[in-house]
Amino acid sequence: MKKVIIVGAVGGGATAAGQLRFYDKEMNITVYDRDSTMSYAACGTPYVIGEVIEDETSILMANPEQFQQKRNIDVRLEHEVMEILRAEKKVRVRNLKTGGEFHDSYDALILSPGGRAIMPEIEGSGQGHVFTLRSYSDMQAIHSYIQKQKPSHGTISGAGFIGLEMAENLKHLGLAVDIVHKSSAILSILDEDLSLLLHAELEKNGIQIHTDTVIENIGQKNVQLSNGKSLDTDFVIMSIGLKPNTLLAEKAGLSIGETGGIQTNEFMQTDDESIYAIGDASENFDFITGDPKRVPLAVPAHRQAFLAAQHITGKPVPKKGLLGTSILKVFELDAAMTGMTETAIKEKGLLAKTVTHTGNSNAGYYPDHEKLTLKVHYNPSTRQILGAQCVGGKGVDKRIDVIATAIHGGLTVDDLQALELCYAPPFSSPKDPVNMIGYKAFD
Repeated sequence: MKKVIIVGAVGGGATAAGQLRFYDKEMNITVYDRDSTMSYAACGTPYVIGEVIEDETSILMANPEQFQQKRNIDVRLEHEVMEILRAEKKVRVRNLKTGGEFHDSYDALILSPGGRAIMPEIEGSGQGHVFTLRSYSDMQAIHSYIQKQKPSHGTISGAGFIGLEMAENLKHLGLAVDIVHKSSAILSILDEDLSLLLHAELEKNGIQIHTDTVIENIGQKNVQLSNGKSLDTDFVIMSIGLKPNTLLAEKAGLSIGETGGIQTNEFMQTDDESIYAIGDASENFDFITGDPKRVPLAVPAHRQAFLAAQHITGKPVPKKGLLGTSILKVFELDAAMTGMTETAIKEKGLLAKTVTHTGNSNAGYYPDHEKLTLKVHYNPSTRQILGAQCVGGKGVDKRIDVIATAIHGGLTVDDLQALELCYAPPFSSPKDPVNMIGYKAFD
């Protein structure tokens, strides 16, 4: 009987365990995680804090008892894998409640250790009113602080996905919010002209944004910025990025790639053919360029879990690379993206042209319609679609999903005008914005 050990019981790890059991009813599967909760929807944590999701337990997808009873999978929480003994095919595990240690053997080992929020070394960052949001317990700490202390103002450092979602949710609670961001434009995975639309939406909703600056000092009731300004605030959420948890892999001598993740092949295997790496800590490759890429998002983690499980159970499916398709909501605007941005295209020195269409999400004469802007980058010689972004009031996800599918299927920018997409006045127009991109690029 094959024995598989999984390190990490959130997203990728829990999914890998479930996939393994689905394809092999007899396999011995053990999952270790150092936290006290497993398989929670991390993407829902800002909305629990903002009380849009009223029951915090609703984002808990499973518990060890359910995994044991329904799937015969042994999940051990508050257990940390301290060392991988590759030659012996064993791991050294510490019970964090008792301090005791033991060894466990494996035929295959899946690393899904996730990542941790980056906390800069600045004066005052260790205080109790300074938070990060990376785990279920982080979410509980922020939510509890707001409920008990009744703050009136919060400052967020970093204007990525979590930072912007937290800004909206704190505002939903009635708090005043400042965002501090080191770059000149927020949400750097968007082209700057589209990020400005989100910037304006945040300001329209009363969010104060400070770009080209960072927090240098955190006091009891204020923060000092590198541009000389001081902001009065009750608490701070540091949301400046994620560092993959690769220490276990590094100590085992596994290769770490240029993106900081654990290097993997098309089957999610590391240097050691018995060890796989998935999720936020794994380095994969870009669908467009083939270059190393790491995408710390839920969809790639679940896909990687499937690929690792398929390979372990003898039905290998090679991955084709990552596009980084993603979306977020910022008050009344949605923003979605897939593939390469202008910045990435310039950095790689690729030949590219851009076509942009601004129009309605659906028929303009229908009462319920919103404006959206769709932008697509493509290679003018090969006509290959390199990337796409969309910002608007509705229908943004549909357009980017269509284009992500087109890229994956090898369609050209010219093929977009030929796509027969759904149309009725409440949903689209006879020439959908995706079609319009194809018509405008056609030459």
